[in-house]
Amino acid sequence: MKTKFYTKDQILKCLDKIDLIKSIETGFVEYSRGNSVVPPVGELLFENPPGDVHIKYGYIKSHDNYVVKIASGFSKNENLGLSSSHGVMVMFDSNTGYLKCVLHDEGHLTNVRTAIAGAICAKYIAPTQIKGIGIVGTGIQAKMQLKYLKLVTNCREVFVLGRSKEKISKYINDMNLLGFNVEKVSNSSELCKKSNLIVTTTNANESLINRKDIQKGTHITAIGSDTPEKRELDPEILNIADAVVVDSISQCLERGETKKALDKNLIKEKNLIELGEIIDTNKKIRRNNEEITVADLTGVAVQDIMITNAVYEQLIK
Repeated sequence: MKTKFYTKDQILKCLDKIDLIKSIETGFVEYSRGNSVVPPVGELLFENPPGDVHIKYGYIKSHDNYVVKIASGFSKNENLGLSSSHGVMVMFDSNTGYLKCVLHDEGHLTNVRTAIAGAICAKYIAPTQIKGIGIVGTGIQAKMQLKYLKLVTNCREVFVLGRSKEKISKYINDMNLLGFNVEKVSNSSELCKKSNLIVTTTNANESLINRKDIQKGTHITAIGSDTPEKRELDPEILNIADAVVVDSISQCLERGETKKALDKNLIKEKNLIELGEIIDTNKKIRRNNEEITVADLTGVAVQDIMITNAVYEQLIK
């Protein structure tokens, strides 16, 4: 058996041929049903320059392979003219341990599967009528979230909160080309007044969205807090939320916005709902359009497993 090696360019050409939302939804369902094996996240944290490396791995019990993903995020890379994210996904035969495939995606598939998860949350949890989409951040994931939100909502009114005027300007131009009407806002209060679907996409270690600013009927998907140290939301937001949805209960006990709220006894573990359960049962989380909901996404290996399998199957056709 010869190991197959695919470059980012080859991977990019096949993505539009795959129903990525369906694939990632299946992964979340299999995870929540207990039909996958996903060990704790392997992690390397760096201080100077700041960065993190995640090793996520596992398998779906019905599959004949297992997947190991290594993905990094180094926020200062832009100063070197490099992408902030990088990585690779590798697939092994689970019967022999033989290396079947290397997807040298340079971190792109991690960005895609993260954005797909955001779209899935909007599909199942966000208000029926979305008046405005609030985006916190101007980086790769801030762009990817909007790209895939187009698949699940007709809303094109976007409000962006960022720190750099130059990056905000570029973000607005780039997203306008995708068919969105993007407006800059100055603070959390303004963002929350104009948006009832908010997505946070930064690597912040402090609250960027405040409890006092949250309007009734808002859904927030928190993407950036994927280590124990990171935080984007005021933990009190989870306390006032009518529902807190997580991609993995066990993982969110150790990292993400959920951990911060649990540490402060603001929420209880028994009230957390896994995204896979919602998809599996089509459970109605939002009982009316005035409820506040939060989805805390820390990134689960089943997303990497499913997107690796989907891309591999498409590439070998």
